[in-house]
Amino acid sequence: MTNRGKVAVGGVAVGLLLWWLTSFWIALLVMVGVPAVAYLALDPAQRRRLRGITRKELGR
Repeated sequence: MTNRGKVAVGGVAVGLLLWWLTSFWIALLVMVGVPAVAYLALDPAQRRRLRGITRKELGR
């Protein structure tokens, strides 16, 4: 299994665990909020470079 696949499986597992432990909306907020906050934590040059990279190149 690729690293990307392992991350996807881990994300689904964490999402299901959060959903089971809390309500659906809290789990959804965490799953959407964490990546959004991580993106906003980047400085403008890093965001610009990230937008310029295609999805296929992100796994390298």
